[in-house]
Amino acid sequence: MEDYELFDENTKAFIYGTQQRAAQRMLDFDFMSQRDEPSVAGFITPAGGGYYQLFWGTKEIRLPRYTSVEEAVKAHPEADVMVNFASERSSAESTMDALEADSIRTVIMIAEGVPQRDVRKIAKIAKEKNKWIIGPATVGGIKPGAFKIGNAAGTMQNIKDTKLYRRGSVGFVSVSGGLSNEGYNIVARNTDGIYEGYAVGGDVYPASTLIDHLLRFEKNPNIKMMVSLGEVGGKDEYEIVEAIKAGKITKPLVMWVTGTCAEMLPGGVQFGHAGAKADSKADTAKAKNNALKEVGVVVPESFDDYGEKIKETFQKLKKEGKIEPIDEPTPPHIPMDYKQAVAENLVRKPTNFISTICDETGEVHNYCGEPIDEVIKKGYGLGGVIGLLWFKKDIPQYARDFIELVLQIVADHGPAVSGAHNTIVTARAGKSLIESIISGIVTIGPRFGGAVNGAAKHFTWGLENDMEPREFVSAMKKKNVRIQGIGHRIHSVDNPDVRVELMIGFARKHFPKTPLLDFALSVQGITTMKKNTLILNVDGCIGVLFVDMLKNLGYTDDKIKEMVDMGFFNAFFIIGRTIGFMGHYFDQKRLQAGLYRHPWDDILYDVPDKPEKVK
Repeated sequence: MEDYELFDENTKAFIYGTQQRAAQRMLDFDFMSQRDEPSVAGFITPAGGGYYQLFWGTKEIRLPRYTSVEEAVKAHPEADVMVNFASERSSAESTMDALEADSIRTVIMIAEGVPQRDVRKIAKIAKEKNKWIIGPATVGGIKPGAFKIGNAAGTMQNIKDTKLYRRGSVGFVSVSGGLSNEGYNIVARNTDGIYEGYAVGGDVYPASTLIDHLLRFEKNPNIKMMVSLGEVGGKDEYEIVEAIKAGKITKPLVMWVTGTCAEMLPGGVQFGHAGAKADSKADTAKAKNNALKEVGVVVPESFDDYGEKIKETFQKLKKEGKIEPIDEPTPPHIPMDYKQAVAENLVRKPTNFISTICDETGEVHNYCGEPIDEVIKKGYGLGGVIGLLWFKKDIPQYARDFIELVLQIVADHGPAVSGAHNTIVTARAGKSLIESIISGIVTIGPRFGGAVNGAAKHFTWGLENDMEPREFVSAMKKKNVRIQGIGHRIHSVDNPDVRVELMIGFARKHFPKTPLLDFALSVQGITTMKKNTLILNVDGCIGVLFVDMLKNLGYTDDKIKEMVDMGFFNAFFIIGRTIGFMGHYFDQKRLQAGLYRHPWDDILYDVPDKPEKVK
């Protein structure tokens, strides 16, 4: 690559920073330009390494992340460009690191507000090392058909419209990044297009200036004419005047210095860029335009006829036979990113999940259509929230209170039951809260906790079939099925379970009707005739009262059966008992209990004297 060329079709660059969107735009430009390989070699992200996933056309690719310039250049010695998105605080330091790397030839400083002292030092070192700096305070630039810097040249549609996917004959340079996009558009409409285009940046002291790039364009035989946009303030345009006088610039140059309106405004007006301020009459746009015109630069009367002057100059070159015909390739289609397509309502995508109980996509997360703040303000409580998320209903207060009563009742039943025992043993083995809780939850089933669901199922079957209590007991005995929810190890008719009495008392007072409870208590009258401990226990009472609650809430028998079949009622035992499991976990951790080992005297070692021999 000649020294007057900054980039070509094989240029590889590092992105300093986490600018994935800018990198994707570079890759999309590469793909549209039909490059063989992506121009982005990787990212330099001091905060961490790994990879970023981006697209090359429709194919997803991974680009590596390096934590330092040194690490990046060692992995990719072929990369000679760094697009520096570091902030103004660290842009100078990271640029200096890149200048110290032998393989880095060009650095683009995107940040604005980089201290002038640092920029002057960087510019001096770059010239000494025969390297190039574009910026700071720049959007970058573009080499059509070869390489694009970050977000330069706007959208892919704009790039396509201005034919930046293939090279033209015009070298373009401006101060402003925004005006550079407008300049590309004007040049595309009035010539065969851009060969190279850059924005040097709007800070007071850019590391490379308009004249630096124009002199480079002058050396490039592929550039037949030059177009430039200056601005009010500074002395850069006078350097161009002196270069033309000295014969260093001989190619046709069309140039306009923006800011001619400044003279109509109060003195000392500051335009958008830090350097766009006329401190003397010579700094004004009018003075600069006049000076350029005097040395033969094509200067329009106003920006309105800028494009016309470019067209006239290009057509003159064309008539002189200095413009070679350009093959017009057909650029490939660049797919639209999915997020953008969704935002523009251009896609329909079938969903993988359905949620009918909550929605977190709005400004306020809601439970079954009720915003969380309203749930709190209206005092739904835990029972009401369960009603919204489990039943998908705004259940009445008695139902909310019953749910909370059940959760309090089943929260714990001591350390000896299987779930709590497992949780304790696991906690003492040094496991985490989640692991310990899971070890307890997995014991919940037909013999522990699962009787809630089973009781609901059994008693509902008897009631739906219009069975008398004695008939129901006999039918279950005939099927050799133990009635779940009946029987207790300690409590009996003479020693009733206070928890069951609490729930029955609550239901009698608040439930409109309790048909299944009435049936279950009638069955208890039959079973206790055989043995006074065969009472309706906690699990059974919870199961039948939840069925009664659902009936009162308007659920049909079929819907209740569906809920029973999916294990709906066991969920109340799981959520309640988990509270107790957590308590036992925290208890063991506070006690700093050691590893549990079951005592030998609690194990029957029934081992034969000798193993049986097999012939």
